Amino acid sequence: MTDIAFPASSADSHSPAFLPDDDRPVQQPRLWCGDGWTARVIKNEDDDGWAVAMIKDGEPEPALVGPWTMGRDKKNPKPLDGQAFSTLVKTASEFVRRHEQQLHATLHQSLEVDCRGARITVSLDIVADEDNPSALLSAHDEAGEQLAQVRVPPAFKLNRASATAWADRGFAKP
Repeated sequence: MTDIAFPASSADSHSPAFLPDDDRPVQQPRLWCGDGWTARVIKNEDDDGWAVAMIKDGEPEPALVGPWTMGRDKKNPKPLDGQAFSTLVKTASEFVRRHEQQLHATLHQSLEVDCRGARITVSLDIVADEDNPSALLSAHDEAGEQLAQVRVPPAFKLNRASATAWADRGFAKP
C-alpha cells in the first residue's frame, strides 16, 4: 500500500521506538501505544491521504497498514482516540492470527485414508528453514500409534492419491 520510512531518531515523538521510560501507554494524536501494539498515523506516499500502521511490540515491521480518515480540514489526519485504537488492535490481532493459521495449515497437513481395511492418518510436516528446508511424512493408525515416518522433499504434494499409494507400498520412501 505504501512504503514506510520510520525515523531513526528516538527523539521523534512519531517514531514507534519512542516510548516513555515507564509502562504508561502513549496517547498522542498520531501515535498510540498499549496492549502490545503501536498505532502510528503516517503520510500515504501513494496519494494525498493518510494511513495507519499497526506494529506489534518487538516486531520490526508493521503487521497491518490501512487507510486512515482525514480530519475536518481535509488536510491533516483525524487524531487517534481510545475507541479507534481498540478497533485497530482488534483488527490487527485478527489479521496476525489468520496469517499464523494459514501458515500452520500450509506447513502441517493431514488426511485420513483407508488402507487394507484400516483407517490411517497421513501427515506432512514441513520445516520451513531458509538454508535447509525439509519435510516429514508420517502415518498413524486409529489408536495414534506411528506406523511409519520418512523424510521427503518440502515440495512433496500430500493428497489422497499420494497418501494411499504410500500406504499401499508399505510406507516405502516415495
